[in-house]
Amino acid sequence: MSFELFIRQQSSRIDEVISSYYEKGETPDIGLYLYEPLSSYSANGGKRHRPLICELACGAVGGNPDLASSAAAAIEHFHTAALIHDDIADESTVRRGNPCLHLTQGEGLAINVGDLALSLVTGSVLHDPRLDDKTKIRVLNELVLMTTRTIEGQALDIGWARDGRFDLTIEDYLVMATRKTAYYSGGTPLAVGAIIGGGTEEQIEGLRSFGMACGLAFQIQDDLLNLIGSKEALGKDFRSDITEGKRTLIAVHALRHSPQSSELAAILSSHTTAPTMLSCAVEIMQDAGSFDFARDYAIGLVNKAKAGLAGILPESESKKLLLSMAEFFIIRMN
Repeated sequence: MSFELFIRQQSSRIDEVISSYYEKGETPDIGLYLYEPLSSYSANGGKRHRPLICELACGAVGGNPDLASSAAAAIEHFHTAALIHDDIADESTVRRGNPCLHLTQGEGLAINVGDLALSLVTGSVLHDPRLDDKTKIRVLNELVLMTTRTIEGQALDIGWARDGRFDLTIEDYLVMATRKTAYYSGGTPLAVGAIIGGGTEEQIEGLRSFGMACGLAFQIQDDLLNLIGSKEALGKDFRSDITEGKRTLIAVHALRHSPQSSELAAILSSHTTAPTMLSCAVEIMQDAGSFDFARDYAIGLVNKAKAGLAGILPESESKKLLLSMAEFFIIRMN
């Protein structure tokens, strides 16, 4: 089975797992202003690859994937909180084809809903009776580290935009994106799943490294899809990364290699939504070879990650699906 087919088949099941942690509220108004917005927002949940790979990692080391469900849900709760807060910070308007939560509920309630999702990150694991205390402490430590690193990456992303920073290097981008995305999109889900599954330290760290590389490739791929006009990108806030002045790998490369870097910097600073200006920015990046650079970099990450995973896991359907995930990223970028 391919990873793409796997996530399609499993999405409804994992949606039920995640939604099981949402309460109704002790009064109708608590439900109205808190739990219902969170439940509705989460229902439009994307591919759910993060919780699913957490379960796969548990199975890949010989554990029972069902035991990883609370940790898998915790990581998705964090993703929900991060998106809600990120959209407010970036002044975004659309998320997964729908108006952002802060536009439908107001900024104050949206922040509060995001805060509730953050509380579920620890609560989901802490209250799982199937996990022993030692495992809970280690998993919670992983989740705290994941949260801290993601916030560090967000600080860089927001700070660079606030200060109009365009003097960034490829290494600067990699530091930011690794923290902001790779930990919670790959490294932590796989490490946590392996911990719960009783994996060896070699397996835990090998899966973490695999996930970090794939998580970074996932972010680069997402940045590409935002700009190139695929059906998936058009279903999101198309070319919003330009409007928001995002320092993506594509943009950073173009700013350092294009003779039109000053023009690109001006567009990224303007918060424009004009299609002609967005197209102009894309053309500058394209002419600088920045799309090819980003695509090649991501493919290199994935290929290196796959090689690093060889030999540390027994052959299983879970291992095959994890390797298929890496292939899935490459296919989508081509």
